Amino acid sequence: MLVDSPPEQRADTAPAPPTRRAIRALGLLAAIAILVLVALASIAIGAKELSVGQVWHGLFQDSGTYGDVVVDERLSRTLLGLLAGAALGLSGAVLQALTRNPLADPGLLGLNAGASAAVVTAITYFGVTSLSGYVWFAFVGAAAVGALVWFLGGSRGATPVRLALAGTAVSAALYGYLQAVMIMDDAALGKMRFWTVGSLSSATDSTITQVLPFLAVGAVVALLLARPLNAVAMGDDTARALGANLSRTRALAMLAATVLCGAATAACGPIVFVGLMVPHAVRSFTGPDLRWVLPYATVLSPVLLLGADVTGRVVARPAELQVGIVTAIIGGPVFIFLVRRRRTAQL
Repeated sequence: MLVDSPPEQRADTAPAPPTRRAIRALGLLAAIAILVLVALASIAIGAKELSVGQVWHGLFQDSGTYGDVVVDERLSRTLLGLLAGAALGLSGAVLQALTRNPLADPGLLGLNAGASAAVVTAITYFGVTSLSGYVWFAFVGAAAVGALVWFLGGSRGATPVRLALAGTAVSAALYGYLQAVMIMDDAALGKMRFWTVGSLSSATDSTITQVLPFLAVGAVVALLLARPLNAVAMGDDTARALGANLSRTRALAMLAATVLCGAATAACGPIVFVGLMVPHAVRSFTGPDLRWVLPYATVLSPVLLLGADVTGRVVARPAELQVGIVTAIIGGPVFIFLVRRRRTAQL
C-alpha cells in the first residue's frame, strides 16, 4: 500500500515558483532579443526592401553590389540609433531618479536647448557646415548648460525642484535665442531644419567614432549610480540615513545625464520623448529599483528609436519622415495619457 508523503516533505520537493529576480532577468533577455530583431529590420527596411540573404551578404561579405552598399549605409544608421537610443533612455532614467519626477526627461534640465543653441551659433557665426564640425559645439553646449543649471539649482545644495525650475528657465531663454538667430539667418535655417527635428539619416562611421567614447563613459557612470540613486529617490533624509553622499551622487548624475544626452543630441539632433516614455514604462514592470530600470531602459530605448525610424521610412516612401517627428507624434498622446493617469492616481 502506498503511503503519502508528509505535507512538509511534499512542500519541500515541490518546484519553487520563479522569483521576481528571475522574471526580470528573463524579461531583459527577451528585450535584448526584440532589440536584435528591430536592428535587423532597420537594416532591411527602407526605400528599397532587402531580403534576409541580401542583409546577410552585405554584413559578412564585401562584393560591392547595390544591396551591399545599402546595408553599409543602413548599418551606420542602425548603430547610431542603438547608441543614441540607449543614451537617451539612460539619461532619462537618471534624471527621473535625480528629480524624483517620473515624467522628467533630458529636456527638463535644458540639455537639448543647450546643444541646439550651440549648433546654431556654430553655423551662423563660425561658418561650421559639417556634422563632424558642429558635433563638438553641440556637446559643449549641452555640457555648459548642464553646469549652469547645476549652479543655478544650488550646486551642492541642489534640490529636485530647484534643478527643474533652473532647467525650465534656461531652456526658455535658449530656445528664444535659437529662434531669433534662425529667423534672421536663412542659411542657418536651411542647414538646421533637419537637425532640429532629430534624424539618423546623416549617420556615418565618423559620427559614431566621435560620440562613442562619451557615450561609453556616460553609460558606465550612470549604471554605477544605480544604488546611490535608489537611496536619493527615497528622499534626502532617508538617503543620508542610508549613508548616501547626496552632493556627490547628484553631481555625478548630472554629469552622466549631460554626457549621454549631449553626445546623443550632437549626433542626431534633439529627439524628444524617448527618455521620458521608456523609463516610465519600464518601471511598471521592474518596479522602482534602478538596478533593473537602467539596464531595461538601455535596451528598450533603442527599440523605440529604431522602430520610429523604420516607421518614418515606410509611411512616406520614397521619401522619409524624420525620426524626431515620429517620436513626437507617438510621444505627445502618450505623455498626455501618463499625466492624466498620474493625476487620477493622486485623487
